[in-house]
Amino acid sequence: MDRNSRRLLVDTQPAASECQVHHDSAMPDSASILLVDDDRHLVESMAYWLRDMSHEVETAATIAEAKAALQRGSFDLVITDLRLETEDGFELISYTSKNYPDSSVLVVTGYATPETAVQAVRAGAFDLLTKPIIDDELTLAIQRAVAQSQISKENALLREQLDRRSGLENILSHDYRMLKIFDVIDSVADAKASVLITGENGTGKSMIARAIHARSSRRSGPFVEVACGALPDTLLESELFGHVSGAFTGANHDKAGKFKLADGGTLFLDEIATATPAMQVKLLRVLQEFQFEPLGGNVTESVDTRVILATNEDLAKSVADGDFRQDLFYRINVVNIVLPSLRERVGDIPLLVDHFLREASETCERQGEGFDSAAISALQSYAWPGNVRQLENVVERAVLLSRNEKLTMEDLPPEITGRTNPDLLGTVPQTLPLQTTTTQGEIHGKTLREALEGPEREIILQALRLHNWNRASTADALDINRTTLYKKMKRLGLDDPRLQFA
Repeated sequence: MDRNSRRLLVDTQPAASECQVHHDSAMPDSASILLVDDDRHLVESMAYWLRDMSHEVETAATIAEAKAALQRGSFDLVITDLRLETEDGFELISYTSKNYPDSSVLVVTGYATPETAVQAVRAGAFDLLTKPIIDDELTLAIQRAVAQSQISKENALLREQLDRRSGLENILSHDYRMLKIFDVIDSVADAKASVLITGENGTGKSMIARAIHARSSRRSGPFVEVACGALPDTLLESELFGHVSGAFTGANHDKAGKFKLADGGTLFLDEIATATPAMQVKLLRVLQEFQFEPLGGNVTESVDTRVILATNEDLAKSVADGDFRQDLFYRINVVNIVLPSLRERVGDIPLLVDHFLREASETCERQGEGFDSAAISALQSYAWPGNVRQLENVVERAVLLSRNEKLTMEDLPPEITGRTNPDLLGTVPQTLPLQTTTTQGEIHGKTLREALEGPEREIILQALRLHNWNRASTADALDINRTTLYKKMKRLGLDDPRLQFA
């Protein structure tokens, strides 16, 4: 039979009718279609015609068969009637819309009213056609439905790509250690196990926690952050677990805690090392059972909350010193992400500087050419006790205060250049007088090591200042290895970042 004279049999109301096949409108090149109808004659005729149009077609006579087909494979389009013997086609529309949103649903029925069309669209149908229909109408509807399905798939792919970037767009790094951390984030994002993020202040622990949440299946849920060190123990308990009215003076109404507010999402507990022993016991229970009672209450609440914790302290040492519970440490240390300090990845500094320059220039509405090579070298030589956060502040300060388009050493703060007076640039002394005199009263009753600690500390401190707190240069100048210098700094209390600004 000639294609232009072939006729497609379409169910009518109440008897069968026919619709002539035309090809004036271009069909999609190829689409996968699930055809659902209890009229075998109609299904075979329509399937034959659709296959002749280069589409892949699978048929089903019942909702159960249609669901099984959807579970087996992926379809761009589901074409279904609303009356399938004793079954309701609305059930299939809702099922497809909910479980297979990338598959558009086209309803073809002989029993349509305006109310029926509204119900079908509300249930998730893309369009509704009434029988008898001509092929041009069906062709156009298929084109639109398949195009909608393709758009949905493209949007889903874009969302997936955005989700993979989400939370990491400001974590810029070429350093291999950070790249490994990005891989770990992807691996643990959907796990419910606790994650412990450790690293110095300013290394981006909060940003990493947000990245884990944003790349997880909980991304649509809340992300709740609590700075444990900013609250006394009594307030922290109320903040985390909530309280009931009358639990304490001023508690005039019930309040939901952060664990409850983060239900279905992520709770980020920063500065966890500051938690008192009593609070550690309560945290251990909720992390084991995800159950708790609000302060002053006796009703146990259950939550589905993913917990991420962070600290800038050595928790293993705190456990050894008896300051942190061992069982809680093992509970929260399932996955440990250790963030390197900025001085350990100086190769990232130009990349970060460029990023912060763009942000600061946009915020301050100023344009510039960036830092010159000498300034970049100085930035890379600095020890950065405040890490990335401090670098961001330094760049913003330079953009705000500079009067020149090109930023130079003049635009850097004295702690980085080692120069306290701009008029004295280039006159920094190469040696400093040491004041190491120790009186007899100062050494009385001390061991030799204790007596030498004062002079030793002064020598190391002055050497650190002379070399702008660059530990490698300081160790070379003192003719000791870096490990020995780090140990001495820790023992003598010289590892406190605040000393660099003293």
